[in-house]
Amino acid sequence: MKHTKSSKVIRLLVLVVILLATTNCASRPRVGELRTESQSVELGDAKSVHVEINLGAGDLQVTGGAEELLEADFTYNVTRLKPEVEYTNGRLVVRHPEVEGLPALRGITDFRNEWVLRFYDGVPIDLSVNMGAGTGNLQMAGLPLTGLDVHLGAGEYTVDLSGDWEHDLAVAIDAGAADITVRLPSEVGARVAVESGPHTIETTGLTQDGEVYTNAVYGTSNVTLQVDIDAGIGRINLAVEEAVATPD
Repeated sequence: MKHTKSSKVIRLLVLVVILLATTNCASRPRVGELRTESQSVELGDAKSVHVEINLGAGDLQVTGGAEELLEADFTYNVTRLKPEVEYTNGRLVVRHPEVEGLPALRGITDFRNEWVLRFYDGVPIDLSVNMGAGTGNLQMAGLPLTGLDVHLGAGEYTVDLSGDWEHDLAVAIDAGAADITVRLPSEVGARVAVESGPHTIETTGLTQDGEVYTNAVYGTSNVTLQVDIDAGIGRINLAVEEAVATPD
């Protein structure tokens, strides 16, 4: 039986399709045993640090109080979610091997991916956070931040900027379809500018002037927090912490 050139091409195309389908099935991530791994990173000789956190999908908690530059606990049940930690010359990166939304996880509803990151509060930190989707609790009080740049996908997030601050700080928050709570200090001046959009805004303890919200001590305190928010559909809750009572 003779095989024409066109029939050989068709057979080749069929073979390619089969190989691709087999590869996709083999490479599809699966939920496995839940594991928790801990890592720490020593500061070294750096006088300041730039930190990048790239979490495609999952739960993120960031706080201070670590004795090393980073003390981290990672909990996950998909091998492909194993994070990578790199530190070189004052630049620390904590990321997924795939950070662009982790498209391979589509259709997997029972995966777990939880990062608890504690940072050393004895060195200036320029912090960048990029989350594709999930929940985030960024407890920034006590961290000596020199800058904070936050990019958030769909999910629920808290950015806690309450407490005392020794230096001015610029904060940028860029979010998609998210529910965001931003907690602000009562004893340090705070100015929040929110780009107009399809979101709703709730405030507590702030004065509004157009798209700008300020707390009671803005313009009178020696230190100022400038927060710029650009968000899509969702809710933005701006709340000032309760003032600490002063003893008589």
